[in-house]
Amino acid sequence: MSECNLVIVKTELGAERIAASRIRDLDPLAKVEAAPRGLRGMVLVEPGGLSKDELARLIEERVPEAGRVIQVDACVKAELDEMARVAAELAKTRISASETFAVRTTRRGRHPYTSIDVNVVVGDAVRKATGATVNLTRPDKVVLVEIIQDEALIAIVPGSLFHRKMGPGKYPLYKLYRKISLVQMPYLGPLDACRNMGVRIGREVQNFEVAELVIAPDGPVDALQLKTFIEGVLEGIESRYEVQRKSYGREARRVPVLVQDIYQLVRERHGREPIIVLEPEGEPVTRAAWKLYEMFRNARRVSVLVGSRRGIPLGIYRFADLVIDIAPGITLSTDYAAAAALIAIGTVVHDLFARENQHS
Repeated sequence: MSECNLVIVKTELGAERIAASRIRDLDPLAKVEAAPRGLRGMVLVEPGGLSKDELARLIEERVPEAGRVIQVDACVKAELDEMARVAAELAKTRISASETFAVRTTRRGRHPYTSIDVNVVVGDAVRKATGATVNLTRPDKVVLVEIIQDEALIAIVPGSLFHRKMGPGKYPLYKLYRKISLVQMPYLGPLDACRNMGVRIGREVQNFEVAELVIAPDGPVDALQLKTFIEGVLEGIESRYEVQRKSYGREARRVPVLVQDIYQLVRERHGREPIIVLEPEGEPVTRAAWKLYEMFRNARRVSVLVGSRRGIPLGIYRFADLVIDIAPGITLSTDYAAAAALIAIGTVVHDLFARENQHS
């Protein structure tokens, strides 16, 4: 096994040279290569006057441009058998049988195998050598394989180095939002304003992936203004959906859009499912946490009514199960109201659902 006196520093794209300059200040004798072989987002460091441990610690403490700082344990040829053999040898003293591990490979260059192939072959070798169990979600240790063309840099690091978006104690709020029928009064007025406001609202509702968006006028409205608003909504939903579809690690869901008179909607749903009105006359949302939790826990759908240039008609309050104020003393603009409401509701009930999720 060939030991490596190297530190890999991962950066945001474009921050490589700044990070490299900061590192040279910490260890003037170090060999520092920003974007090695043209690979952006990486700095390779060979310590000079400092030890590898000491320089890595200083980089973490003093270089904010450094995202992850990884001390390399071994350098080998980028061949499957060789990577598996060396990783297993390292793991014997670094991973115990009672721990869990995962293999993560970043491959740069052309090779007769994929990153998944490396994960499988190296993972099997490490498992056999240690008796440890594979855990792809929250491993105790991670075997990193950084392949740079014909060379592989291998490191074994704590699993905590990789922060997961959905760690323990968190509840995935999209499950909550998929119960919400967001009832939005349309924004009407100048056509350019109608369209722009529609786009913003469409992106907001798609961002949260609510069960549906109901555009709900409270009486006769100008047809062209309503048409323009709806076109903006559909455009906003589609643009955000395309981003989600490409970037999410789960399947995104496009929000359907309906149109219904708000009075008819309330008549139809009153007594059959919870109705929430968002208006300043209501109680602060923080005081309604338990009521909201019970509503979402027991109902298949919850209607959340949001006003526009005019608020929700006063008579509807009598038919609402809950009237809440999400920002006392502040009048929210139409393009922020829906997003603010969804964030506020999710925030106040999150811990209650997370606690229930842990015990289920």
